[in-house]
Amino acid sequence: MIVIRHGQSEFNVRFAETRTDPGIEDPHLTEIGRQQIEAGGRFIEQAYRGRLTRILTSPYTRTLQSAHILADMLGLPVEVSVDVGEHAHFACDVGTTRSLLEQNWRHLDFGDLAEVWWPSREEEAEVDRRAMKFRARMVEDRRWRETLLVSHWGFIRSLTGHRVPNAAVLEFDPTHPHPAGAEVVRLEHV
Repeated sequence: MIVIRHGQSEFNVRFAETRTDPGIEDPHLTEIGRQQIEAGGRFIEQAYRGRLTRILTSPYTRTLQSAHILADMLGLPVEVSVDVGEHAHFACDVGTTRSLLEQNWRHLDFGDLAEVWWPSREEEAEVDRRAMKFRARMVEDRRWRETLLVSHWGFIRSLTGHRVPNAAVLEFDPTHPHPAGAEVVRLEHV
């Protein structure tokens, strides 16, 4: 499985400047974030050409935008999974309702997503449990080798044991013991 963190978001910029929550709910990618994801897509295309058959993404806007860019570049279908969403600690972890997502992303299937699908608060242990359930699901699915996952800092940390910057690309084997199944591949920042 290939894992990529979403590109830089509006929240990331403001939080980096102040180290306080700027109160931006479900932020969009910045132009730099889009460029980061395009660079990640070019790397993935060269390194994993023909190996991937799908993109799994969380329903947050920054990951949906990242997945959309990657889908266009790689010619892959996108599947939405609430299981790979971010931890719930900041305003950016408040999502957009299912009905608005369906209006904004008409080509995507939001499956069994509840109208309000994001958690109001989630402790690290809960994110860890969600990541372990996802890992087990991927092992059972057996398509994990063909999967590109677009997710978030907190979920990726729980899944792989790595703290990664925006648009970082990781190789991840869910059959390996945590966190030995990931190798961080650093991309040059745009």
